[in-house]
Amino acid sequence: MKIEGIIAYPVTPFKADSQQLDLEALTISLNALLESQCDAIAPLGSAGESAYLTWQEWQQVAQTTIAVVNQRVPVIVGISELTTAMAIQKAKKAEELGADVIMVIPVSYWKLTDQEIYDYYQQIAASVKLPIMVYNNPATSGIDMSPELIVKMFNEIDTICMVKDSTGDIQRMHKFHALSQGKLPFYNGSNPLALEAFCAGATGWCTAAPNLLGDLPKQLYQAIQQGDLSKAQTIFYQQLPVLSFIVKGGLPKTVKSGLNLLGFSVGSPRSPLQGATGAEIEQLKGLIHAAVK
Repeated sequence: MKIEGIIAYPVTPFKADSQQLDLEALTISLNALLESQCDAIAPLGSAGESAYLTWQEWQQVAQTTIAVVNQRVPVIVGISELTTAMAIQKAKKAEELGADVIMVIPVSYWKLTDQEIYDYYQQIAASVKLPIMVYNNPATSGIDMSPELIVKMFNEIDTICMVKDSTGDIQRMHKFHALSQGKLPFYNGSNPLALEAFCAGATGWCTAAPNLLGDLPKQLYQAIQQGDLSKAQTIFYQQLPVLSFIVKGGLPKTVKSGLNLLGFSVGSPRSPLQGATGAEIEQLKGLIHAAVK
């Protein structure tokens, strides 16, 4: 499966009074993301607070997302688990529910060897037929997979067919390209790197930004596709202050605060995460207004 363009990451809304899942708010925010012309929806990533959900909640979010999107665009379900067994359980559930792709990131308490990481992916791949996106984000997972390891898995594990890298190092993208002879599709997960990554040939941009910026991320992608670098630069710099703010402040906190500002009642992040302060909310309000005016 080839997915190109903007892969949008929804938050997981909670009710303000109880911090229970708010599936109605999830439905509203998913439809808004689809209106922003994103090319795929990826629930249960970092912005979706997947690490803070119960197994039952994880299933509810996956099921609701797949039902609401209803094949309008591909759904990429995120899986981040310490144990191989739980990752396989989630992979099987994602397949059963009708996901198009799974995005898999190993999470580390004990540091994992390359062989342990390889076996983790291989065993997940053996359990389902779904295409797998390898997700590398050492800031959240505690694991930094080398380009060499990722390309080795791409070459040897049939269903691994794409990589999302959130390190913010453009050199890694060049290395993926060189090591795989340009065959491994690269998806940029570092928001401030969006312009450089697209200019260097990234297949897509994985981002929570469309929640707050509408179709501005898609406009950036379209400008690159049209070969209009000047327009792409203008569109990128228009949104960069918001991108930098949400990355620095943490996605669940900042994106939820922004959505609440825009009239979507998505609640606060789940404890121990805390919502944005009054000063942060005011700053974000000004940044969003300046970007989308």
